[in-house]
Amino acid sequence: MNKQDIQDVVYQVIERMQDSNQSSSEVPIGISARHCHLNKECLEELFGKGYELTSKAPLSQPGQFAANETVMIAGPRGSIEKVRILGPLRSVSQVEVSQTDAFQLGLKPPVRQSGHIEGSSPITIIGPKGSVYLDKGLIIAQAHIHMHPDDASYFNVKDKEVVAVGIDNGERKVTFEKTLIRVSEKYRLEMHIDTDEANSGAIKSGQYGHLKKVESTDV
Repeated sequence: MNKQDIQDVVYQVIERMQDSNQSSSEVPIGISARHCHLNKECLEELFGKGYELTSKAPLSQPGQFAANETVMIAGPRGSIEKVRILGPLRSVSQVEVSQTDAFQLGLKPPVRQSGHIEGSSPITIIGPKGSVYLDKGLIIAQAHIHMHPDDASYFNVKDKEVVAVGIDNGERKVTFEKTLIRVSEKYRLEMHIDTDEANSGAIKSGQYGHLKKVESTDV
């Protein structure tokens, strides 16, 4: 084998390795339990003037954390205690629950992208120093994937595109057909589903799903 033949073989091996890396469609999965995001006004109504959240643990997304503080949420049929607040504070307050939680509360929140609360369900939030009634803000979060722009380029997807994600853990096989892509410089690659969705497929945090592009209109 001469020098040119050896070089050709090397190039072929490199190309195969690159193709193998680019064919990976795996996305890590995180399970999101019920939680709420608060603005400053709501936080002070619930915990007192000048109160600030304290961090219990960092979340997978950079700069975000689970707070030590929890609240109660209430609807016409029932209430749920110890709902975790996630920080940092936002400009608009919002509560995210599963469908099972919604039944317990006696409410019918829509499936929405986080932050899209127009026309969503009302909810009462109760803290140690007071309560807040939101005439909108309760949603069931649409399954979504946080991506850095580099991840979006790798998967050849764009912000607000809808994809399918298949998950097979050996016991159950499920596919999430309407998974929303969310792209930001602040994001780290991770798919988020709620507890009902996780239970439906016996899925645990840390598993991987396989992303598949579909013909779909943007959300």
